[in-house]
Amino acid sequence: MSCPYLASINLFRCCTGPLETIKKQIANLYLWPHVFGIPILDSSIAMTKKPVGILHVKVVQALKLSKMDLLGTSDPYVKLSLSGERLPSKKTTIKMNNLNPVWNEKFKLIVKDPQSQVLQLQVYDWDKVGGHDRLGMQLVPLKVLEPYETKELTLDLLKNTNINDSHNKKPRGQLVVELTFTPFREESSKCSGMLDVTCRSMASQNARDLLDDFVGGAGLLSVKVQGATGVEGKRHSNPYIVAHFRGEKRKTKMVKKCRDPVWNEDFQFMLEEPPLEEKVHIEVRSRRTLFSFLSKESLGHVEINLTDVVHNGRINEKYHLINSKHGMIHVEIQWTVA
Repeated sequence: MSCPYLASINLFRCCTGPLETIKKQIANLYLWPHVFGIPILDSSIAMTKKPVGILHVKVVQALKLSKMDLLGTSDPYVKLSLSGERLPSKKTTIKMNNLNPVWNEKFKLIVKDPQSQVLQLQVYDWDKVGGHDRLGMQLVPLKVLEPYETKELTLDLLKNTNINDSHNKKPRGQLVVELTFTPFREESSKCSGMLDVTCRSMASQNARDLLDDFVGGAGLLSVKVQGATGVEGKRHSNPYIVAHFRGEKRKTKMVKKCRDPVWNEDFQFMLEEPPLEEKVHIEVRSRRTLFSFLSKESLGHVEINLTDVVHNGRINEKYHLINSKHGMIHVEIQWTVA
């Protein structure tokens, strides 16, 4: 039996073949009483869950958007994010004075639980002064996607997720997107290491090309800072980690009054190509618990070359901290191919 709400909301218009499976999944989600609750990962679970793949999102275009400006037009852009993640939303460029904007912009989002996570798409009208007005929104549960299969969807924009809200009957335009869920390759780390051994043992250009083909392309670099030992500052020892990679800076929590801190925190970087001949800089710092801007100091640092990580898939090592008497840091780094 088809969902009674689909007839009025008409979430999807098929662009690439029948979408009966998707319609049924959406119908089940919208059969919540009054308001559709976005399923999200519990924050404690989300911290421990490891990424399982990449969601490729291509924001193609929008059609017949609402007029928000005095001149009878809008300046739209799209925000997209996955439920259960605290990372900043991705954004398209702004298309000025356009009710039928074409973007053709691509994004990659890290997926941790394709059975519960939902892609949130929101179209906004950019305003130079004040807040930006939302033109419409839509949700796509990832469980409606088949791995490696690209779906082009034309989504009718809604005001909100309240299925009984009369405002949702008003046309707000449509958003066209292409979605592909790509799971990480199983045993990619082991295979990468095996290929590297093969290439080292064979003076063959074909073998080297085979390794280059395997490690090439997009992937996820995961840097896990396990902990440190023997870190000590001159004035205080409240250690935390600051990691630098490709201009990005990530921090761990601070552990108060501790010389042997344990963090077990992950930093994840989505990359278009393997980080060959690159390094990640990891520094242990300390700061006062009060008025921290007045007193910060370095407890040591290390730079880790990522070439071996790419070729072997994973490293799990302890490093002596530079500019530290006895300090050591335990780091696990993994390169996972999409």
